[in-house]
Amino acid sequence: MRTIKRDLDALENSGAPIWSRPGPGGGYGLATGGSLPPVSLSPAQAMALMAAVAAAPDAPYADLAAAGVRKILDVLDPKTRARADELAHRVWVNALPSSSRAIKSALEEAMAEQRVIRIRYTSRDGTSTTRDVEPVLFASTNGRWYLVGWCRLRNAMRWFTVSGIERAGVTRTACGGHAIHEVGEPPANARPVHGLGE
Repeated sequence: MRTIKRDLDALENSGAPIWSRPGPGGGYGLATGGSLPPVSLSPAQAMALMAAVAAAPDAPYADLAAAGVRKILDVLDPKTRARADELAHRVWVNALPSSSRAIKSALEEAMAEQRVIRIRYTSRDGTSTTRDVEPVLFASTNGRWYLVGWCRLRNAMRWFTVSGIERAGVTRTACGGHAIHEVGEPPANARPVHGLGE
């Protein structure tokens, strides 16, 4: 009972329109037409989300991240949104040019569906090859994004700079089950994105 009352107090303090009715048939509820309050962020937190997305246009799922940030900004109260926008004008980003949306979509789909992707890749020395790759992970290091996967041409794990991929098409072929541990040990300061909140 104490836990329920504490939760109801927390909801009421957050601005939710809670009603209560004592006695038999009574209880607690959300007022008609009421809704739970939107996400509450400080202006600095909202600006940080905008900056992070703007600084990584070549990141996997960057378009989806930008759409998510726009949704969050749309539900902020007008005062917080205005302060976040004003603060965002004070943060400049000089990001590398992004890969084409078609290439990124193909890479994202191949990773999510675990299907072989056929890429046309140009290495740093200017050599172009067509390769079938089983995607294992995306990695970011030194400001560049990489597709790391099992290269069927070289029969080995390889790192492909996303910006070096000129064409990409998802095949119908399922990946053979290569795992993240086959890539090797990550650098000491590297971590999966799910660890960001920990």
